[in-house]
Amino acid sequence: MIPRVLTVAGSDSGGGAGIQADLKTMLALGVHGMSVITAVTAQNSLGVQGAWELPVEAVRAQYRSVVDDIGVQAVKTGMLASAELVEAVAELISGTDAPAVVDPVGVSKHGDPLLAASALDSVRTRLLPAATVATPNLDEVARLTGVRVESEDDLRRAAQAVLEHGPRWVLIKGGHLPGDAVDLLTDGRDEYFLRAPRHDNRHTHGTGCTLASAIASGLAKGLAVPEAVTQAKEYVTGAIAAGFALGAGIGPVDHGWRFRD
Repeated sequence: MIPRVLTVAGSDSGGGAGIQADLKTMLALGVHGMSVITAVTAQNSLGVQGAWELPVEAVRAQYRSVVDDIGVQAVKTGMLASAELVEAVAELISGTDAPAVVDPVGVSKHGDPLLAASALDSVRTRLLPAATVATPNLDEVARLTGVRVESEDDLRRAAQAVLEHGPRWVLIKGGHLPGDAVDLLTDGRDEYFLRAPRHDNRHTHGTGCTLASAIASGLAKGLAVPEAVTQAKEYVTGAIAAGFALGAGIGPVDHGWRFRD
């Protein structure tokens, strides 16, 4: 049977991030993607023009509909918008016998807020403890822990601060640091520095969603966390290199880069 992965995230009408990026990634990596939509955004290459979260009961109903009938081998979370949704989704994934990849989305690529400030404590105390792998970027690390990463030397300190909130593994994404794109994966004992060349391409919309979905796809196939993250890093690096212009602003990464000539 094809491995099944469920994304719990917001809809990006421009197709570059969110649910749309997640499902494209899952298809590209050979798993069956399913979705729970938590919010609807009006979004394009220039930014987010509006966002509307769904009621908690609608999110719960979507999740139970999929998990109770079809089943899942991995779950990935993205935009959760509010404390109420964070807590509901944390409860749902805690009760599901499948690894969970938590992308603690705070703002969009353009700097538009996607998570209420009042929800940060719920992310720390409810969502992160339910995560098999948490994948914060440097801005999200700062919001959640107060640790500011200025250089590669700070990555260990950032990882430890996130691990204190309970995820089994954390991937600190150092893509905003100068030099090569370096991420740190650790469970507090083993650590892996994942490096990739930095591509001179501004069209990187959807990078975080794509990476988290690729990790979840690997976990659904039965890969161990380090192998799933390593393969996901390779996939997203290729997608960034092939990112393309779309609209008047920042275009998306190319989820289908492996299929292009």
